[in-house]
Amino acid sequence: MPRIDAPTVAEHRAARERALLDAARGLLTDRPDRLPTLAEVGELAGLSRSSVYQYYASRDDLLSAVVRDSFPRWQQRLDTAIAAATGPRGRILAYLRVNLELVADGEHALARTLVSVAPSEELARRSQTFHDRLLVPLRGALEELGVPDPETTTELLNGLVHTASRVVERTGELERTYDATAALVDAYLRTLPGPAPA
Repeated sequence: MPRIDAPTVAEHRAARERALLDAARGLLTDRPDRLPTLAEVGELAGLSRSSVYQYYASRDDLLSAVVRDSFPRWQQRLDTAIAAATGPRGRILAYLRVNLELVADGEHALARTLVSVAPSEELARRSQTFHDRLLVPLRGALEELGVPDPETTTELLNGLVHTASRVVERTGELERTYDATAALVDAYLRTLPGPAPA
């Protein structure tokens, strides 16, 4: 039986999988223009190429695992922030804030890399499903505010978030970008009929 570095085989396997996922994430973040080979991922994780195949049959298999690992964590960050927000305005600003924080943390670049360089149709479908789910709380907050066309407004606000994301990527200025973007969103929200949005 091979030597294990954990109390149980299951924990050993989980630790190795975690090391491979972290290595793949690191390589994808550092070199977003290319997919790492399984040998490169294994080397960074401290495993031989043949050992990597005990966990992932192919590079696509590893990339799918990175997506399965990353997207739920991003969703959890958004869900937590939105649950803590007060009122629809607070949820909209939380959506903005978390997205910009993901950019500042390098997570958005990783997501973009996964979508753009990974050839798998399953990965593209999973990415689109994840993106659509991320928009649900934004659309819900706009509907609660009585926005006449919440679908279009959701896409427009999401476009503003993407533009702000590029500013954060280019400048590294999270707070300044958030403040400017939140001011634009607030200005729009104050034009809506009814009481000032909470």
